Amino acid sequence: MQIKLSDHFTAKKLLRFTLPSMVMMIFTSIYGMVDGYFVSNYAGEAPFAALNLIFPFLMVFSAIGFMIGAGGSALVAKTLGEGNKDRADKLFSMLICLIVIGGGILAVVGVVFLKPIAILLGATGENAVLLPYCIQYGQINLLALVPFMLQCTFQSFLVTAERPKLGLKIVLLAGFTNMIGDAVLVGVCGLGLVGAALATAASQVVGGLTPLFYFLSKKNNSLLKLRKPCFDLPAIGKVVTNGFSEFLSNISMSVVGIVYNLILLDIEGQDGVNAYGIMMYLGFFCLSVFFGYSMGTSPIVGFHFGAQNREELRNVRRISFRIVVAMSLIIVAISEIFSGFLNGIFVGEYPKLYKLATDGFRLYALNFLLAGFNVYASAFFTALNNGMVSAVISFFRTLVLQLLFVFLLPLWLGVSGVWLASLGVEFCTLLISSFFYIKNQKRYGY
Repeated sequence: MQIKLSDHFTAKKLLRFTLPSMVMMIFTSIYGMVDGYFVSNYAGEAPFAALNLIFPFLMVFSAIGFMIGAGGSALVAKTLGEGNKDRADKLFSMLICLIVIGGGILAVVGVVFLKPIAILLGATGENAVLLPYCIQYGQINLLALVPFMLQCTFQSFLVTAERPKLGLKIVLLAGFTNMIGDAVLVGVCGLGLVGAALATAASQVVGGLTPLFYFLSKKNNSLLKLRKPCFDLPAIGKVVTNGFSEFLSNISMSVVGIVYNLILLDIEGQDGVNAYGIMMYLGFFCLSVFFGYSMGTSPIVGFHFGAQNREELRNVRRISFRIVVAMSLIIVAISEIFSGFLNGIFVGEYPKLYKLATDGFRLYALNFLLAGFNVYASAFFTALNNGMVSAVISFFRTLVLQLLFVFLLPLWLGVSGVWLASLGVEFCTLLISSFFYIKNQKRYGY
């Protein structure tokens, strides 16, 4: 029997409903790691360093897709909860049009300024050898920017449309496109970083256009349909406000990634950048469980908020806290036990890099004890259409505290301070999240 947004949820039911979103995010992180695996093992250290150097810049553009997806799905879910399906369809259609137009403009801007940006990121001086690799990978991926942004947006809307399993199938299809493309173009044909970029772009086309065709199809029998859009400026403002925390989170992660790379270039050279790149692949894999769970529960929270069902809001929040704690303990245990094995997948024949990455990840992984609570807190307030609180949590977690700790801790602890920065960030953010949970309890009745 299909689980619906309006159902009463037990822990088992909640996990069943959110499982497709969690698997979708996990698989997204895995096929994102595939580029790193093939480039590091088949193309060499310099292309791998260039990939890790330019990647934070490319991820800046995903921020808009995630903002529209998270903020838009919260508003659309609330509108569905109020019983106004016609308006929900029009809002959904308007937001997809904005992504297509905005993505096209940003792609052109990105290609024009790619070279000077790569130089600013560190591909200069003794690291100038990385510049052509950065440009190759960046240009190819920017050509697929519109589908990439659509893919980020549709991940949230497919859950709101009560089609999370379809979202999972699309992610699997896109993932296998990337994996097979990497194996053929990089592993067999020897195209190196260019092959990895082509494989990634192909997967983004599959992941972005497949759900677009589904929502346009007459066979679409989900809660949402693409139709003639309305233009509603206040609604756009609400979506931006709702999703601003996700936008800020993704922008901040890119900015922080750039800062980490520059600091590690100074301390450890290319090995430091590559170690951080490996850590981000593994880190996103672990965090994807929390992101997927939060994405899966957001439409439920938004629906019951719109329906003014406070009892079910309390129920979902209470169960979610317990699930997040359990997942946190499991993820940290796996990370500590299998750190050497996981880093060995990327490192290959570089013993110095292997030790740097393995020791670093064991320190970095401690932040997963607290990160899940903070990820869920931000998504929870977004789903309640309180973008301001969500944005404050994300702003401190992904930018202010990150920069504070990554600049201060290395002064005392060297490279170990870089890896421990995230633990300090999550602890301070936990205090902020807890404050907002307690402060808003009576207002929302959760």
